[in-house]
Amino acid sequence: MTSDRRFRLYDRAATESLLDDMARALAPRIADPASNVLIGIRRRGAPLADALGARLATGHGVAGLRRLDLKIKRYSDDLHLLHPDTRLTEEGPDVAAAVHGRHVVLVDDVLYQGHSLLRAVNWLVDAGARSVRTALLVDRGIASLPIHADVVGATLRIPDDAVVECNVPPFEAELAIDLWFPPQGSPA
Repeated sequence: MTSDRRFRLYDRAATESLLDDMARALAPRIADPASNVLIGIRRRGAPLADALGARLATGHGVAGLRRLDLKIKRYSDDLHLLHPDTRLTEEGPDVAAAVHGRHVVLVDDVLYQGHSLLRAVNWLVDAGARSVRTALLVDRGIASLPIHADVVGATLRIPDDAVVECNVPPFEAELAIDLWFPPQGSPA
């Protein structure tokens, strides 16, 4: 049996720098914070949205952004979990009412094939969002659907059998980005 191999691509400092760059790229796109909503996709997209919101407020004068979360019941991009019942659910206040007529910045950790992100964008548009921009910590550059990240921390061209793991507190101990090669024959 072959053991898995794991490599640290970005340590805490390097990942923080990616988030700084993302906030710098987002700031000019948010002319009026009162007409914008910053939404994190649960799980790891939520604390990343918190981190971006803090950077926008302290480093770029973009304060007062409303922060909400969306939860995807199943991760659509994981082919082992691909399921026709993938649903979005609201976390906290009425997200649909909060996005109606507003510009949305949607935050998540990894753009893989695009299934989850496309469903989230479609849901937000159906809920009446005026526009939707996407901010992803990592874009694998292989989305198979007509979806893209407007703001990207890192674009990684990696083998198909590799997994990008974004380690994001509070879910992991340290902020970092790892590359993982699971043992052959195991589901990724």
